[in-house]
Amino acid sequence: QVQLVESGGGLVQPGGSLRLSCSASGFTFTRYAMTWYRQAPGKERELVATITSAGGSTNYADSVKGRFTISRDNAKNTVYLQMASLKPEDTAVYYCKAGRTSSTRTSVYWGQGTQVTVSS
Repeated sequence: QVQLVESGGGLVQPGGSLRLSCSASGFTFTRYAMTWYRQAPGKERELVATITSAGGSTNYADSVKGRFTISRDNAKNTVYLQMASLKPEDTAVYYCKAGRTSSTRTSVYWGQGTQVTVSS
């Protein structure tokens, strides 16, 4: 059974930091690129950061560049999102996604999300 379980969300003051984790099971984690998305109330889900299967390449939304860092530990089947200098506009539900495209199929798995609220 495939599972992606996010954790680490919560309430933080502006300027603060949080580290989100996404623990994966039920599939070969090392073959999948991992991506963090977020969705704020009334807005579409947006890509935050992505990391390749081996962790050699990362990409970020302009809105989080220089503040957020995505990383992965393939030995622990876990991807992380370190968030710093948080702003109220970072408030959203954060989701992790696993994605892989082979010559024959595309596989995508989503977690249930974790709430991040940035407020004083």
